[in-house]
Amino acid sequence: MRAAALYSAAGSLLLTALALAPAGSAPAASAAPGAPAAPGAAERQGTAVAAARARAAGIDFGKCSDLKDMPGAMQCGTVSVPLDYAQPGGKQIKLTVTRVAATHKDPHNSKRRVRRQGALVYNPGGPGGDGQYFPLVGLLPEWKRIASAYDLIGYSPRGVGRSAPLSCEDPGRFFKAPSQAPTHPSDSYKQERIAQAKAYAQGCAKRSGSGLKQFNSLNNARDLDVLRAALGEQKLTFMGASYGTYFGALYATLFPSHVRRMVFDSAVNPAPEQIWYRNNLDQSAAFESRWTDFRQWIARHDDVYRLGRTVATVQHNYTKASAQLAARPAGGKVGPAELQAAFLSAGYYDDYWPKRAQALSAYLKGDPKPLVEQAGPATEAAAEAENSNAVYTAVECNDAAWPTDFKVWDRDNTRLARVAPFETWDNAWMNLPCAYWPTSRQQPLDVRTGPGELPTTLILAAERDAATPYDGALEMQRRLSGSVLVTERDAGTHGIAGGPNKCVNGYLDAYLLEGRTPEQRASCAPHTEPRPSTGDRAHRSPLKDSLKGKAPRG
Repeated sequence: MRAAALYSAAGSLLLTALALAPAGSAPAASAAPGAPAAPGAAERQGTAVAAARARAAGIDFGKCSDLKDMPGAMQCGTVSVPLDYAQPGGKQIKLTVTRVAATHKDPHNSKRRVRRQGALVYNPGGPGGDGQYFPLVGLLPEWKRIASAYDLIGYSPRGVGRSAPLSCEDPGRFFKAPSQAPTHPSDSYKQERIAQAKAYAQGCAKRSGSGLKQFNSLNNARDLDVLRAALGEQKLTFMGASYGTYFGALYATLFPSHVRRMVFDSAVNPAPEQIWYRNNLDQSAAFESRWTDFRQWIARHDDVYRLGRTVATVQHNYTKASAQLAARPAGGKVGPAELQAAFLSAGYYDDYWPKRAQALSAYLKGDPKPLVEQAGPATEAAAEAENSNAVYTAVECNDAAWPTDFKVWDRDNTRLARVAPFETWDNAWMNLPCAYWPTSRQQPLDVRTGPGELPTTLILAAERDAATPYDGALEMQRRLSGSVLVTERDAGTHGIAGGPNKCVNGYLDAYLLEGRTPEQRASCAPHTEPRPSTGDRAHRSPLKDSLKGKAPRG
């Protein structure tokens, strides 16, 4: 898939690089003789070394041999980064990078040639999301203006895909379907999940080796600066969605003078005390509200789905289906946990609502096929799913301290589940390996920039987003001086850039193409809610589905 990145063999150049920071950066301060180095000083200097090396090497883009039947002129390459930035001359890992060059074509005026503005680097979130297909968004109408002016750059972050992939268990055992999903688990069930979490954490250490602690958000931000240099960019233009906004904010804090433009789409709350335990609790509470939105929509369309005219009746029918699946899994592979996961995805993207509602309706009428098709485990993608989950776990566990006493988890999630049962315990079980994590933890960086330190950045947020609750966007704006927030009111889709809302896209285009922003805050009316359907036609294009990263949980 990836053409090899060029590595400079000029010894004198590399020796010089050891003492240089990338263009636009301040060199690390020298410590007084015998004095301890400032926290992170070695990593900052290591980033400068790696970036200078990457700038000299560049990226040898070529044919994407491992990506079959891909439309467009997408090219592939690699960039080398240190596993440990404190030791930039030590072990290197290669990140896969993809590109579609700027088209220079104005979609509204075929005779006008558009000036290239550089490279736009994208991360879809996760942690564990793979951005390698991002350059294909240029084929979509909503992205053609941006694609005319920018090389669209996607990449697989460290640990993801072929970028030094992480693994915590045998992919063949990753899908444990059908599974239970009790909203109020028994003590015996909790003990089972504790044992599973301990085994998973131990598996991460065993399968991923001593470098496991190097898979964290600060290193993701440092990798971004090396990628910037390898692309030949003096300053970075970056768009991050969900978790991508968090390490994008880390980048803005670490390297503010390297930033050209940054878009934070569905912003994570970056406050250090929120990373990551509190953010996950807040997320579970927000999903309850979004689940209510979905049930209200189903109830308004009872003439189509016959699942009830009230939220309570829809809930009754959902609970009924879950109980039936616990007794007899649909197709032998869809139990309550698989049902819950399918409906959780509808909490991220409301264009899934018609398909999910139709599947639930059909199942309760005796036809399990649509539900099996939508909720059954995609065993052919087991390796990719296991890898994504391993990266998610490693990054979140490495980033910050977590409670190590299950009594704390039990207390907090039991209280929350009384008012927000839909997602609370499922979210807890996903993150519980962090209670038993085998590596040392980091202290989260205090994301913050002062007046004039950072160019104006653009934050996009949907008011009812559950995966990254709206308070996170407000906190991100408070911490990044001079940033601008655009809100899609009364909407809950996770990731709104380049979507169906023309107002949001107008602000995005104005910012990326012209550097224009509103003053501090602006808002857009919500996009049109999905129409009910009795068929199983998807309401997203296959291309848009392929461009989604792992549903971000952090």
